[in-house]
Amino acid sequence: MTGKANDTSTESVTAAGADDLTAAVYGITDRSRAASRVIGRANRARKDRVLQAVAVALVQRQAAVLEANALDIAAGRANDTSAYLLDRLTLTPERIQGLATALEELAALPDPVGSAVRAQTLPNGIRMRQVRVPLGVVAAIYEARPNVTVDIAGLALKSGNAVILRGGSAAAHTNAALIAILRDTLGEHGLPADVVQTIDKFGRDGANVLMGARGRVDVLIPRGGRDLIQTVVRNAAVPVIETGEGNVHIFVDESADEDMAVDILLNAKTQRPSVCNTVETLLIHSGAQAAPEVLRALSKAGVRLHVDERTAQLLPVDAAVQAVTDDDWGREYMALDLAVATVDSVDEALAHIRQWSTGHSEAIITNDLKNAEAFVAGVDSAAVLVNASTRFVDGGELGLGAEVGISTQKMHARGPMGLSELTTTKWILNGDGQIRL
Repeated sequence: MTGKANDTSTESVTAAGADDLTAAVYGITDRSRAASRVIGRANRARKDRVLQAVAVALVQRQAAVLEANALDIAAGRANDTSAYLLDRLTLTPERIQGLATALEELAALPDPVGSAVRAQTLPNGIRMRQVRVPLGVVAAIYEARPNVTVDIAGLALKSGNAVILRGGSAAAHTNAALIAILRDTLGEHGLPADVVQTIDKFGRDGANVLMGARGRVDVLIPRGGRDLIQTVVRNAAVPVIETGEGNVHIFVDESADEDMAVDILLNAKTQRPSVCNTVETLLIHSGAQAAPEVLRALSKAGVRLHVDERTAQLLPVDAAVQAVTDDDWGREYMALDLAVATVDSVDEALAHIRQWSTGHSEAIITNDLKNAEAFVAGVDSAAVLVNASTRFVDGGELGLGAEVGISTQKMHARGPMGLSELTTTKWILNGDGQIRL
C-alpha cells in the first residue's frame, strides 16, 4: 500500500497528560455503558424509527457529508494515497443513498434481542429459555472507510448496543459529519446521543487506552488491513472479534465452463479491487480448457498477472505478467494484481489454499459435482462458494442489512457479522419452588 491512508496516529500525548487521556476515554466508556442500558431496553419499533430517520437525514444532509469527504480526499491525494484506498474513502450521492438503503433494510429485519435460541421445560418442571441479549458496549477500530461508521452504528443500534468508534485520521472529517447525523437523530427521538460516540480526537494514544479498557468495553472489533488487525489482536486486553484480511482464492476446475469462469473472475477481481472479498489468487487446473481465455480476459481488463512457470506457457504474448514469488501467494493486493498458479487436482488446489489462505473466502468454478463437494468439504474458511463470485461474501448481499466485518475466527462469530453476531445470550429459568436434590 502507498500513501498514508492507514495512518491513524496523532502526536503522542505527554506522560503528564496520560492520566487526563485515560480519564477522558474512560468517561466515554462510562457514558456508553449508561447509554447501552437505555438502548438495550428499547423496543423494536423505536429502534427502527431511529434507523429510518437516520436514513432520511443522511440524504437530506448529504451536502455537508460530501463537503467533509472532499476535505479527506484532498488530504489523501496530498499524501499520495493510492487510487484504491481513495476509492474506499470516497463517498458519492449514490454511495450515501446506498448507506441509507442499507439502514432501511436493517430496520426491516427481525430484532434479534429477546429471540429464543432454545427453550424447553425440564423434567423437574422448570421452564428454561436461552435468549439473545445485547453485548453492551461495542468498540470498533477501523481505517479509511466512512461507510463502516454508518454500518456499525446502525447494527449496534438495532441490536441494542452502544458503540465507540475509532475511524482513523484519513476519514476524520467525513466520520465527524456522519457521527453528528447519528447523534442528532438519536437525540431527536428521545434516545441518548451517547449510543454512538467517537474517540477520534484522541488519536492512536486514545485507541491504546480503549484497547486496555477491559471491563469498560465488552468487545472490540478491528476492521482494516493486516497491520491494524494484528496490532489490536496482540495488544488488546478487551475481548476481540478478529476480522481478517482477504487473501481470497478461486479455483478453476478442469470442467469449468469458459464463459462462466471469465465472468466470475472479471467480477471478483475488477469490480472493486480495494475490498476484502476480491480474489487475490487464481488456481487453474492444468487440464482446464477455460484457462487461456480466462487469463486473456483478465490481462485485457488491466490485471497484472503474477504467474508461475506453468501458467506462463498459457498466456498471450501481450499479457502484462511477472514471475510470482512466495510473497505474492500471501498478499492481499487490494489492487489490479493477481497471483496465478497451475495445479493438477482439487487436492493440490486445497493444499495451496491451506498453506496460504487467511480463512476469509474461497471459490471453485466447476461442472463436476464430485469436485464441488470435495472442495466445499476441504476448505476451512469462513465462506466457500461454488460457481459464484466471491464479491457476494458481504453482509448486505447475504441479507444481513450491513456488516460489522467478516470474522475469520471460529468462536462466537464467523463470516459476515450482522445483528445476531452483536448479541450474546442469557439463560432464564422459571420455576415453582423447585430445589436441587
